[in-house]
Amino acid sequence: MKKKEVTIYDLAKELNFSPSTVSRALNNHKSIGKKTTKEIHKAAQRLGYRPNSIAASLRSNKSKTIGILIARINSPFMSTLISGIEDTARKANYNVLISQSNESYENEVNNAKALYDSRVGGVIVSLAMETVDTSHFKQFLDKNIPVVFVDRVPKEFNSYRVVIDNYAAGYRATKHLIDQGCTRIAHFAGSQHVNVYNMRKKGYIDALTENGIEVDEKLIISLKTMSSTEGWEATEKLLGMSNPPDGIFSSNDSAAVSAIRCAKERGVKVPEELAIIGFNDDPVASIVEPSLSTISHPARRMGEISALRILEHSKENLGTSVSEITMLDTKVVVRNSSRRKP
Repeated sequence: MKKKEVTIYDLAKELNFSPSTVSRALNNHKSIGKKTTKEIHKAAQRLGYRPNSIAASLRSNKSKTIGILIARINSPFMSTLISGIEDTARKANYNVLISQSNESYENEVNNAKALYDSRVGGVIVSLAMETVDTSHFKQFLDKNIPVVFVDRVPKEFNSYRVVIDNYAAGYRATKHLIDQGCTRIAHFAGSQHVNVYNMRKKGYIDALTENGIEVDEKLIISLKTMSSTEGWEATEKLLGMSNPPDGIFSSNDSAAVSAIRCAKERGVKVPEELAIIGFNDDPVASIVEPSLSTISHPARRMGEISALRILEHSKENLGTSVSEITMLDTKVVVRNSSRRKP
């Protein structure tokens, strides 16, 4: 036989307090004395009382839960981002609910609806590679539920954004290869409707132009998902040219690591004949041989700030017209895959 759930009315009857007193004590309300609060908490634990967060969310139309909607959980950047969100949320007694789109627009729309129906108190989003239309997030703003876009953000949406300066990072990565003596630099570019890849490519182009290097469109390889497989195939294509590149700037580390492996298999020396730099500073960057130069990406800090925006919005009961961009800096992490000069 299923055991009956203990309610605040059961606690009130057991302790001879009113249900409202029990409720306030369980929420540590300052109107209830410390001795009474302690007594009620001890009884709740002894009797196996569990707070009904679903009922509470139905009453308030929101819960103390932050929804996280990202592309892929198994990405080192995303897992670090989630860690920053979760630690910040936990300190404020919030829970997190995580869903992934697997880079699918359709999945993202369905996941957004599921989070909305779960009455989350806020949602943190990194857009899927396929996403162009972001109207499915309007349902949150209509209910004054804050939305924080992080890393991959929409161009036009009146909400919070937490990003890095992708243009400056792309410029620095390319300039580093130029400073190492590279004169024919290829670029692994992601989908250009995605802000991060679009701005990294712009930084790459401007670095070449401002340093007197002609932009060769044949050296710009568009990758759909920036996967390791695509990185390998793109490197094979570049190395098969009659005039192959002497440098590669990849918009992520996965494709860059594949470039190192492919070059080595074909007998191309890295960095002497082909200098390579990636993006994100994933753990694999320091494991691969030679170690991968890359751009640091403050994923954990971005997660912390994103969660804080949700908490601040809820605490101050701000309106939906709030829009704020937080931009964090990056730096070049020089390792052996690109180091030609001291």
